Amino acid sequence: MNRRSFIKNTGVASLGIGLNIDKTFSSSNQKDVDPIVIATWDVKNATNKAWKVISENGSSLDAVELGCMVEEANKNGQSVGIGGLPDREGNVTLDACIMDHQGNCGSVVYLQDIKHAISVARLVMEKTPHVMLAGDGAKKFALSMGFQQENLLTEKSKNDWIKWKESEQYKPIINIENHDTIGMLAIDKNKNISGGCTTSGLAYKMQGRVGDSPIIGSGLFIDNEIGGAVATGLGEEVMKTIGSFLVVELMRQGYSPDEACKTAIERIIKKPGSDYKNFQVGYIALNKKGETGSHAIQRGFSMTKYDKTGNFNIDSPYFHKQG
Repeated sequence: MNRRSFIKNTGVASLGIGLNIDKTFSSSNQKDVDPIVIATWDVKNATNKAWKVISENGSSLDAVELGCMVEEANKNGQSVGIGGLPDREGNVTLDACIMDHQGNCGSVVYLQDIKHAISVARLVMEKTPHVMLAGDGAKKFALSMGFQQENLLTEKSKNDWIKWKESEQYKPIINIENHDTIGMLAIDKNKNISGGCTTSGLAYKMQGRVGDSPIIGSGLFIDNEIGGAVATGLGEEVMKTIGSFLVVELMRQGYSPDEACKTAIERIIKKPGSDYKNFQVGYIALNKKGETGSHAIQRGFSMTKYDKTGNFNIDSPYFHKQG
């Protein structure tokens, strides 16, 4: 039985992913691929930092970590690192994960008082036998690694939280601040792909809530033979379809990054009872050929891309055309 017949009759077909098997991805005889960085939303400062790393022969892993750290340190960004909007109790809690070209990964969830969650996630990957650390354990580990404890709740985020408490209306806000998670993917000069994802999660979430961002396969997934994908938006909906893994698996079957992201968005929309008109999910993807793509449910999502031609923000295609 050849490979195509095997796939058609076993794994992928039995999972009901609905792939076009005739579009099988091939990594053989690829042309040289130039370095590239892509990220969710309009984050040119972050992609600029990541590009500087890989243009100086740094690794894609270093690039995504240092790029994500730019936004984590940005006090004016209310959804990543310091300045993040808190949960209902007024606590800023961070989630992050990172994944390298060898399939190694690390994650932190419900991390408090440490702004560079992406860096803690990397050390979980490199310094522990685990993939994920949570809550007090994650914070204790970070402190043992030399991270400094600090108050992440800025005056602006605190005042916004106090104002929210007047009504305590709790629902997903589409494109809140036009920037609710930073996810980043990069290919370096050795053609290795890495990715990272970091967030403070849904604004005013229930205490203890964790979204898709730190979950390998949902918020982020890398397969160095194929490519990588990152999700943003309402994490609960991404987790229900294991979104980033799905995008990469679609690319494995030959879908372009654009097609893979679009198909993953359609998977969410077509779920029975989906309330997709009232929430946002967006994906970005990068394949081993250096091709990139994105797709979202709602208007307003964008991807920042830095390659040899420059650093650009690109509006994403979207599904829901409001009349």
